[in-house]
Parts: sequence; C-alpha cells; structure tokens
Amino acid sequence: MTQVKLDKSLAEDLLTSKMRLLQQYINEILERWSETSSKEFLEKARKGVHENAEEDAIELRQILVDYTKLQEILNKL
Repeated sequence: MTQVKLDKSLAEDLLTSKMRLLQQYINEILERWSETSSKEFLEKARKGVHENAEEDAIELRQILVDYTKLQEILNKL
C-alpha cells in the first residue's frame, strides 16, 4: 500500500466532505421511499414492503459500508 504524507486538517476536510456527500446520497434514497431510517428501509426492502427497492437497498448498504470506513479513518487521525 502506498503511503502519502498529508496535512491532518486537509485529510479531515477531505474525509468529512466525502462523508457529507455520502449522507446526501443516503438521504436521497430514504426520501425516495418516504423513510427516515436506513435500518428500517433495508428491513422493509428485504421483506418486500417496498416493491422494486432492491437496487436502492444494495446501493444504500454499500454507501453505509463506505461511510463507516471513512468514519473509522477519521477517528484514527
């Protein structure tokens, strides 16, 4: 893995910017399905309450994974 030296404040800025963008994507998906919770949306999609939500559910799961990874990196700075 390649390592790059980066000013801590710049790294924090980049991470939080990306996290804000991911949060916007999350909100867009939840708004599309009139939901307020990712967990509830994923559960309803899994149970078939929201028909045709499979694609959004897959995308949301990946966004949540990415968000968690960025949060972990940010916490380690």
